[in-house]
Amino acid sequence: MSQPVVLLPGLLCDGALFGHAMETLGDVAHFHVADLTEDDSISGMARRVLAWAPPRFSMLGLSMGGYVAQEIMRQAPGRVTRLALLDTTFKPDTEEGRARRLGLIELAQTGNFKGVTPRLLPMLVHPDHVDDPLIAGTVLAMAERVGKEAFVRQQTAIMGRVDGRADLERITCPTLILCGRQDQLTPLEVHRDMAGLVSGGKLVIVEDCGHLSPLEQPRAVSAVLRYWLAEERT
Repeated sequence: MSQPVVLLPGLLCDGALFGHAMETLGDVAHFHVADLTEDDSISGMARRVLAWAPPRFSMLGLSMGGYVAQEIMRQAPGRVTRLALLDTTFKPDTEEGRARRLGLIELAQTGNFKGVTPRLLPMLVHPDHVDDPLIAGTVLAMAERVGKEAFVRQQTAIMGRVDGRADLERITCPTLILCGRQDQLTPLEVHRDMAGLVSGGKLVIVEDCGHLSPLEQPRAVSAVLRYWLAEERT
C-alpha cells in the first residue's frame, strides 16, 4: 500500500535530488517534496512543513533537510511513522563552517551567485562525479531554481542550527541513517555516532559516493529506501 513520504531537500536542492526514488518507488510511497526556501531558521522550516504535511507521514531529509527532520522530531514526533537521515549531522555548525557560509553569502550578495555552486561542487560529490554531466548538471539546475535569496535564507538557517544529540536519543520510530562513504561535508564518523544515539537506528554506507547520495548512487539508495519503507511502522 502506498504511504505518504515527506522529502526534505538539502541546501540549494529541490525534488530533482530524489528523482530516481520518486520514479521507482511509487508503488509503495506517495511522495511530498517540502519547500525549504521561504524561512531563515530551521525551526521555521519545520513549522512550515508540519502545517502542510499529511497528519501522519514517513520522513526523509538530506543534509539541511536532515536538520529540519530532526527539528520536526522535536516539534511533533508523534506525526512521524519512520525517519531517514541522509548525509547530515546532529552537530551545530563549526566556526570553520560558519566562516565558509558567510563567505558564500557574501559572494552571492555581490552578484556572483552563479559562482557559488561550481565552487561547492567538489565538496558535494565524489571526485568521479564532479565532471559527470548528468550529476553536475542536475546540481547546477537545482541551484538556479532555488535562487540567491533562498540560498541566503538557507545558509542563515543552517548556521543557527542546534546540537541534536539529546534529541536523537528520544527517537523511537524506525530510523535509517545513510551516508556516502566519501561524504566530505558530513563524514561517516558522524553517521556512526548518530546510529549509536538513535535506538534501533540502522546505518547504511553507500560506496563511491559523496554528500548527495540519492543523486550520485540513485539505484543503491532507492533499493535501501524500499527496505526502509517496508519496515514495521510505529
